[in-house]
Formats: sequence, structure tokens, C-alpha cells
Amino acid sequence: MYEAVERNIRRTWILIGGFVALVAALGYAFGALTELGYAGAFVAALIAIGGAWASYYYGDRLVLSISGAREAPREEFPHLYNTVEGLAIAAGVPAPRVYVIHDDAPNAFATGRDPQHAAIAVTSGLMHKLDRLELEGVIAHEMAHIQNYDIRLSTIAVVLVGVVVLLSDWLLRSMRWGRRRGGRDGGGTGAVVLVGLALAIIAPLLAQLLRVAISRHREYLADASGAMLTRYPEGLAGALEKISADPDPLEAANKATAHLYIINPLREWGGWANSLYNTHPPVEERVRRLRAM
Repeated sequence: MYEAVERNIRRTWILIGGFVALVAALGYAFGALTELGYAGAFVAALIAIGGAWASYYYGDRLVLSISGAREAPREEFPHLYNTVEGLAIAAGVPAPRVYVIHDDAPNAFATGRDPQHAAIAVTSGLMHKLDRLELEGVIAHEMAHIQNYDIRLSTIAVVLVGVVVLLSDWLLRSMRWGRRRGGRDGGGTGAVVLVGLALAIIAPLLAQLLRVAISRHREYLADASGAMLTRYPEGLAGALEKISADPDPLEAANKATAHLYIINPLREWGGWANSLYNTHPPVEERVRRLRAM
């Protein structure tokens, strides 16, 4: 379990390093090929950071609201509270707020900007269809997301994607505008322009690939960290199998929130090319890794 945790942390930081290198390369190309220079790259970064700041501080309220989550009364869900509070002690974090989504589909997610401002939401179907050890495994997985600051990392990834998309769009527009004016293609010539054009087209795709790769590795990390909290990987493995095989659709799910759930409640596409953009690793691989611990 410790090896799995260390491996996923290491891979996450390698991906973040690649992300930063991509943003730096695009910012350099933007400054070299446009009249705005590096001031434009700075403005793009400020816009992306501003949007991420709003989602960072207010995103949890929005997510809980659009998911139909209601704060769970302690007297109605005593076992759920006992499980959450016990695992919070094991994780060394404050007990998060507890929410319930009244839906027959079994699923759960964690949200919030840090352990002091976190919440866990579970569906009523999760509590009805999983046994005690499986429910504990799911809660431990979500507690691990809180413990590992995965929401904060997700926000950083969103900022980087936003910067890449803005810079790519502005670079393409400035180069088209330069051609219409009969200029020097936005300040660059020849091979430099071709490299900048290729980077502007490819960079948003690479940014999305890096973001979902980070998301997948954080799911593996939360699986391993959750297993460390319970000391029983089979509980989470069994829960993942039951959730993925359940036929009931999660009515409250949408594309904006689907990546937060322990298993994506929307259909993720198969095939090598399509799977590159899936936000969650294959359930079979997650279960295999848990049972190999």
C-alpha cells in the first residue's frame, strides 16, 4: 500500500511538471509571435486564475446544490456519521460535513477546498446496496481525496488548462489577424511561425490529456490511501464492483460533476483513443491493484 501511494504521488508530480513545461512553451511562443508579447500571456494567466479562484471558494456549494445533496441529519444516519468521523480520526483530518443524495444509484463524492472546508456526499442507494465494510471502503476513498488535497490539485490543473486554451486561441487569432493586415504573421517568420501554429493547435489537446491523466492517478492514489485507512482493500474492491455493475442511473449526474464521483456515473468510452480522455481508470484495473496489495 505504501509503494502504491508513493508511486502515484511521484507520477502526479511528473505530470504536473509536464503541464508547467507546456504552459511555459506556449507562453514563450505567444510572446515571440504576437505584438502583445509576454504581457498577453500574463493576462491569460490572470483570467484563468480568477475563474479558478471563484470555483475554489464557492465550487463546493454549487456542486452540492446541482447534485441535489442535502445535509444528512445525524439522528437519521447515525451509522454514516460514525463511519465518517472514525475515518476522519484515522486520516488525521477534521470530520467533513455529511450530505445525502436521495437516489437509488450507489455512488459518492468529496468536495471542498481543504480538509477544514470539506464535505462528503453519498447516495441513499450506496447505503442500501453496500454492506458495512464496502461502505467504509467508499468513505475511506473519499476521505483520502480530502486528506491528499485532491480538490486543490484539480483546481491547479483547471488553471493550467485555462491558460493553455486562452493562449492557444489568442495566438491563432493574432496570427490570422497578422496575415489579413499583411504583416509578418504576428511577429514571427518561417519555421518559427509553423512551430507556433502547431503548438497552438496541439497544446489544448495535450493539456486535456494531462488533466485527465492527473485525475486518473489521483483515483489510484485515493484507492491506495483509502485501503491504508481501513487496512482492508477488499472492502473498497467489492464496492467498486457493485457500483460499476449497478443498473440504476444517477439522475443528478452531469458532465460538470461526473468526474468527482468514485465511479463516473456517465458513460465513459472504450477503445484506446477514447479512453485517453476518460477521467477515471478502468474499474477492473482499480480492483486488480487493490487485491494485489
